[in-house]
Amino acid sequence: MNTTSAFNTAGARLLQFPIPANVYAETVVSVKHYTDRLFSFRITRPQSLRFRSGEFVMIGLPNAEKPVFRAYSVASPAWDEELEFFSIKVPDGPLTSELQKIQVGDTVIMRQKSTGTLVVDALTPAKRLFMISTGTGIAPFASLLRDPDTYEKFDQLILTHTCRDNAELTYGQELVAALESDPLIGELTTGRVTLYNSTTREESARMGRITALIGSGKFYADLGIEKLNPETDRIMICGSMHMLKDVKELAESLGFQEGSLSHPATFVVERAFVG
Repeated sequence: MNTTSAFNTAGARLLQFPIPANVYAETVVSVKHYTDRLFSFRITRPQSLRFRSGEFVMIGLPNAEKPVFRAYSVASPAWDEELEFFSIKVPDGPLTSELQKIQVGDTVIMRQKSTGTLVVDALTPAKRLFMISTGTGIAPFASLLRDPDTYEKFDQLILTHTCRDNAELTYGQELVAALESDPLIGELTTGRVTLYNSTTREESARMGRITALIGSGKFYADLGIEKLNPETDRIMICGSMHMLKDVKELAESLGFQEGSLSHPATFVVERAFVG
């Protein structure tokens, strides 16, 4: 059985823990901290891993006899040679309290199965795709926005990202800014992707929860678009529990129906969370 080393700073000693059976043990290749609450990291990709853009995997650290695993959306597209993740930092979180300390060269473990509802095959084709996110809920959309298949199914992509503070919007801003220069999908994205940011705590150019902005009509006015319509639009939702509930209710009130891989429809919700 493979083993890896975990350094226990409290005990100042090197501990050896076995890698559990039937999991991947991958190497951290980069880490970027955005704020004291958010960071991203990339790890090597197992050669045998296959996933759909928008899906999530269960990841953990080899720092205990029975490691803690949590659901993380893969932020990189299905074609990428590495796996990217976007994470919160929780001081007392069973996983994130330690995950936020990872450095290049460290080991991250991952279960071998990917799953999730935020895949384009769970939606029927339409003109516009709205990707509604809060916080790290933007991660699956980072995957989908970098996948050519998304642009084959939808003409226009509108990504909303709501966070408490301006600095927490940086990941999404950098993501969208880099799309047109992407060698694989750059030409596909020109004039087709719109980012709509808002904050709920720190003062910014656009304040408010996304449901309030949609409900008041400001969302439509700001973007110069027609109202959400199940005949022309599809919706993906990922983020806080409160937002999921509110946007789901909003979508259903407008006539949208929840879809799945077995029964594609007009909106989908991801209910797996990092903690």
